Amino acid sequence: MSSLVQSVDWLAIAPPTLAAVVGLFVLVADLFIGEAKKAVLGWVSVAGLAASALMLLPILDGDRATFCLTGHANVCSYTADRFTLVIQFLVLGGALLTALLTVTALKDANRELPEGEFWFLLLSSAAGAALLPASRDLATLIVALEVASLPAFALVGIRRGDKKSSEAALKFFLSSVTATAVSLMGVSFVYATTGTLYLTQVADKIQHVDGQFHMLAQTGVVLTLVGFAFKTAAVPFHFWVPDTYVGAPLPVAAYLSVVGKAVGFSGLILVTVVAFPSYADVWGPALAALAALTMTVGNVGALRQQATRAYSAVRLLAWSSVGQAGYLLVPIAAAAYSKDAEKAIGSTVAYALMYAVVNLGAFAVAALVARRSPLNRISDYRGLYAASPLSALVLGFFLLCLAGLPPGIIGLFAKVTVFSAAVDAGLGWLAVVMAVNVVIALFYYLQWTTLLFRAPEGEPGKHRVPAPLTAAIALTAVLGIALSGAPQLVLRFSATGLF
Repeated sequence: MSSLVQSVDWLAIAPPTLAAVVGLFVLVADLFIGEAKKAVLGWVSVAGLAASALMLLPILDGDRATFCLTGHANVCSYTADRFTLVIQFLVLGGALLTALLTVTALKDANRELPEGEFWFLLLSSAAGAALLPASRDLATLIVALEVASLPAFALVGIRRGDKKSSEAALKFFLSSVTATAVSLMGVSFVYATTGTLYLTQVADKIQHVDGQFHMLAQTGVVLTLVGFAFKTAAVPFHFWVPDTYVGAPLPVAAYLSVVGKAVGFSGLILVTVVAFPSYADVWGPALAALAALTMTVGNVGALRQQATRAYSAVRLLAWSSVGQAGYLLVPIAAAAYSKDAEKAIGSTVAYALMYAVVNLGAFAVAALVARRSPLNRISDYRGLYAASPLSALVLGFFLLCLAGLPPGIIGLFAKVTVFSAAVDAGLGWLAVVMAVNVVIALFYYLQWTTLLFRAPEGEPGKHRVPAPLTAAIALTAVLGIALSGAPQLVLRFSATGLF
């Protein structure tokens, strides 16, 4: 019997485990701490996320795996390889910056947001998001997806007495649960045809499916992808994004835009290139079409928001994030056609890292503007330079990064990397669609950027920036500027090691 007992590599599972443990500690501590001292819970959560990110350092030396199939050392449920560590760094770093934004937001919320519950939900979601890229069987993947998602539903609707927030949470919940149910049906079809849930075994056995089950296997592949496509906000699974981002507390919208996408894309990468490489002729064209449709719908939607100044900046960022999801899908689709699939996947990871830094930075500046203008309309950014020169310069830099224009070299570098992945894979038509969409996006990004430096209407109000918000803006700005100076570091860091 002793041979059946699995040993656990505690160091390998430390990052998500630590985040979960700190979350439980915060939930219990909330019962015994008075209202006046609940701000401590926020700083405990920030420290916990920072410690979880630091736990990645001891496992950088090589691949580690645990929860392996008895007698099969290479068939495991949890693997901490290069791909896992890069995505966990993105997830935990994004959650940490979200926590810095939240410390300020909770202080200003006048008890609209319950602090203990908020931090528990954020840490729980971050733990699930950090678990997902390490998952190497379909059951663990789905469980990690739901652990990341279920707290996020509650975070969206956590603002007390806010109908818009409750409506956004309900829309997010119902659409997500439907997508997950479809994915579970797909997983059941895959299991029925292969007899296993481990990704590497699925990849081997699905190639030798009996002819009469071939259609069932194809259907399982497509349905399994649906849940992850929903998380990436790929069209037509994007409809929840604008209302959810606007209805959620601003830090939660920032979290969903970065960590939520990282969850979706890491899951999508694992099920396509690791579990279903032999079905590239099924998911390759599907993802290429999704990429073209997603970037077009996202950028056209963002363009419409910019034309009507009454719309909020968060809604514009929401539509922009849908467009950016289209760019992120391009290299995954290219992996189906490319001889060097690892390089193509590395392009998606590199783009995700760039996007995470600059989009969180843009949300941090939006949080600053929201302190004076709660509606956070595009018109509220007029003359920001006169009120807060550094904030305006930083936001302008982030918007130019998202547009792919100098001095936002990291944004330009990321777009060229994705563009070249499509060309190398022979997807010239998709590269043309991407080029057209980059031009469309230039219009609304530049229009917003120029608004920052126009003469303000009336006397500009000064922005007092709390220390946590200052830290979030400064950290993202420093990272963005440093990576623009040495963009090759991102590509080198994002080498996945999946193959």
